Amino acid sequence: MLLVACQTATLPPTPTAASLFPTDTPRPVPPETSTPQPAPMPTLEPSPTALPRFFVNEFDASLAGWVILQAGNDSVPNIKTEDGTLFLQIDSPFTWLYTLYGPEEYADVRIDAQFTNRANVPAAVGLVCRYSDEQGWFEFNASTDGTYNILYGKWLSLGIAEYLPVVNDASSKAIQPSDATQTLRLLVERFKLEEGKIGLTVSSFQNVPVAVSFDWAKVGEP
Repeated sequence: MLLVACQTATLPPTPTAASLFPTDTPRPVPPETSTPQPAPMPTLEPSPTALPRFFVNEFDASLAGWVILQAGNDSVPNIKTEDGTLFLQIDSPFTWLYTLYGPEEYADVRIDAQFTNRANVPAAVGLVCRYSDEQGWFEFNASTDGTYNILYGKWLSLGIAEYLPVVNDASSKAIQPSDATQTLRLLVERFKLEEGKIGLTVSSFQNVPVAVSFDWAKVGEP
């Protein structure tokens, strides 16, 4: 069990950005690579009925309200629900996959998620809070090498983002290797970003494929 309390960060000036779910999805790219051309990404269509603000999603039914963004690569990820889990597979290196809950904006919030890294390659799994296209977002990532970081991400322009470390390459014995089921928790109470979307994230490094299954995600009051 990992508990991370966000601390105040100094943010750069706000450049112009696209709307939350644009037709051409913006994608940040890793350093020293060419900028990929934007291409439509698959999205999970929201439900016409009202969706809850606080919930536990065990991924055994509809994925209404969740929207997919991808960074760093134009390849299409494998995203599905199977056996009561949300399965995310990345087949391209240096790719960041975001699954955001679109219907609600949150200020103070707590996010818990249980997952299993099903591929024996280096990868990172994390949680996203206070996501905004215009203001940026915070993400907490736990890597299979036993380290974690907290990053502030922001779109600089279409297809390019900047990540500023809040906590970088910290180690924790609570982080388990691949094939172990573990739980992440992100508790957000104060930050320069006032509110935004929450979500889940999976990242690949140089080795692929990366395959992660989320057993459940819980969003509640801190």
